[in-house]
Order: sequence, then C-alpha cells, then structure tokens
Amino acid sequence: MNDTVYLDHNATTPPAPEVIEEMTESLRIVWGNPSSTHAAGQAARRALADARTRVATFLGCQAAELVFTSGATEANHAAVLGALALGRPQGRVRLVLSAVEHPGLLALATRLQAEGTPVDRIPVNARGELDLRAARALIEGRGDIALVSVMGANNETGVCMPIGRLADLAHAAGTLLHVDATQWVGKTAQRFDASRADLWSVSAHKLQGPKGVGALIVRKGLAWPALLSGRQERHRRGGTENLPGIVGFAAAAARAGQTLALDLQRMAALQQRLEAGLLQALPGTHLYGHEVERLPNTTCLRFGTLDAEQVLGKLERAGVLASSGAACTASGTQPSHVLLAMGEPALHAKSSVRFSIGRETTAAHVDRAIAAAARVIGPLLLQAPAPQSVPA
Repeated sequence: MNDTVYLDHNATTPPAPEVIEEMTESLRIVWGNPSSTHAAGQAARRALADARTRVATFLGCQAAELVFTSGATEANHAAVLGALALGRPQGRVRLVLSAVEHPGLLALATRLQAEGTPVDRIPVNARGELDLRAARALIEGRGDIALVSVMGANNETGVCMPIGRLADLAHAAGTLLHVDATQWVGKTAQRFDASRADLWSVSAHKLQGPKGVGALIVRKGLAWPALLSGRQERHRRGGTENLPGIVGFAAAAARAGQTLALDLQRMAALQQRLEAGLLQALPGTHLYGHEVERLPNTTCLRFGTLDAEQVLGKLERAGVLASSGAACTASGTQPSHVLLAMGEPALHAKSSVRFSIGRETTAAHVDRAIAAAARVIGPLLLQAPAPQSVPA
C-alpha cells in the first residue's frame, strides 16, 4: 500500500498509530469484563468510563447520552426501531427519511414498509440538496410521525443537509430528529450539542478508529427502549462492551479533536486542487454537488459516460484507489441511487466515481492521482462516442 494513493476515506480510514497502540495496551492490560466486581473488572470499568468521556467530549454530548454499538448501521437501526417503539402507543407510526440515505438505512425502511410501517421519502433536487418544500409538506402538522431521519452529509456527493431547518420542522410536529452523522464526524465542525437533533449515529472507522464500534447518541431525557436487552449501556444495549474497540474509538476521537480545524482547511485545499486538476486534464468531466455546501474532502464526478467499474479498475492498476459510492454497494453493477434521486439518467448514475480525501492525504498524493487519471482515463475518453446530450 506504500506506493498506492488511497482516496476512499469515506469508505474507511487507516487506523491511526495512537489507536493501534491504545487498543493493544487495552487487550494486554485491561482485559477484564467491565461488569465484573473484582479488581480486573473494575479496572476495565474505569477504562470504559474514561473512553466514554473522551468520545463524548469530541462529539459534544454528555457521557451518559452515549450508547456504544457495533457501528453506524446498528446505531441507525436502533434509532429507527427505538423511535417506532417509543411512538407507537401515541399513534406515531410513520417514518420520514431522505431519498439519498445510506443503503443500509434504506433497506431497513423498505423492510419496515413491507411490514406495514408508513414510510415517506424526502426528495432532493438536481444538485443533491434536500427539497425543503417537500419536507415541510411531509412533516408539518402531522401527528403520526415517529421519527425524521436524515444524514448530515451524503456519503457519495458530500452534499450537506439542512439539519437545523429539519429540526424546526420535526420538533414543531412533536417528533424526533435522527441524524446519521457518520460522514459529518471528523469532516465538519458539527457537534451534537449544537445540532438540535435528538439522536446521532457515528462510526469509529470513519475517523481512523477501529471497525466494529460506533455509537448512538440519545439526547438526555428520552426514555430509550433497548434494541438488545441487558444491563450494559444503562440498559439500552445489552452485551459485554467491546472495550478495546471503544478505547480505540476514544483515541481516534481525541486525535481528531486536536487538529480538526487545520484538517478541514487542508482537506478543502486538496479537494480544490484535485477537482481543478481533473477538470483541466480530462475535458468532459462532470462534477456533482460543487455548487452547494458539501464536505471538504468529497469529490463525486463522472468522466463523460465511462462506466465506473472500468474507470476504477484502470485507476487501481495505476495505483489510485477510489470508489463508485457506498462501499457496501460499490460493485459497479448498479447505478447510484443518490444520482438517480438527483434526476440523473441511469447511464450517468453508473458512471459516477467518488474520491474522498483523508487526514494523511498530501498534495503529492493528489498530483499523482491527477497524473494517473489523465494517463489511463484520457485515452478512454478519446475512444468513447460523443454523448448526445450531457445535462448541466
């Protein structure tokens, strides 16, 4: 991997050295069960409490509001299923989410809908922005909504969602707002305490922490039902805590918090460098989401109408790793549901490529990626038939 330019940080990030070190020490020294009353268990319990405080400090929540999970997918499921369980006795049975949510959440919504749960999807416009007029029509004055669930920023386009406006709509309707903050964390300065959301989902491996650990933040005062029964996590998520993973999460959070402002500035500069270089080197490149607020690390584009799978294969052989969207659906066989929701034709939605920059990406990495793309994609564009029409 030393000679490879890795530009797929929205899928996952390399674990930071501090993360590996703290996790290793935890496995070696603090191996007790945090629920045990003997000395080894109490040492583990203290380590868990310390890690919880460090993660909460970074995310902007109280330690008691954190429910550690196996990742963002579990946290998303816990938010949706918990809200439905909480709202059902009051007749709040409806779920409202955006049309461009992560595939895992959309799959849950589809399953729930098949089982009888009413589900509304808020559309987006051609730039990937949430349609607030449609959101208002779906939420305002409704007394049957259990949860409004929207991602803070889209994982494919990087487009940021109007969470403050959605909080106004949801709370005026007497319902809860859940934010899938997976891509927000470490790539924006957003904090839970300022977001006015009731629930947040996060995942450690998106900010150089380990895989298999994340959290659901539950705003203080909500009597949250357990998805998994048990005494752990204040009776909200049963099962022995993944202490090494949680310690790694804390190490990643502390590291990210120390340099966040500089990281955001640097990633934004690299994003501009990458996009300008690709647009100049490869005429016919179409960039998505650049007209609106988006993450400073995410570039979604297509090279004419070249198939994404072909482009990604060429780039990987040239030493550049990118993706065609969410890692769990990035096989290249299906068009991006995000671009389809933006009104793009299927041919364009199957051509989208995502580059996502990380904290360790350098200008040299970006320049190597531009040069490699020009070398391997340029000839493909010359051979491709001219498109009949390319929407602006």
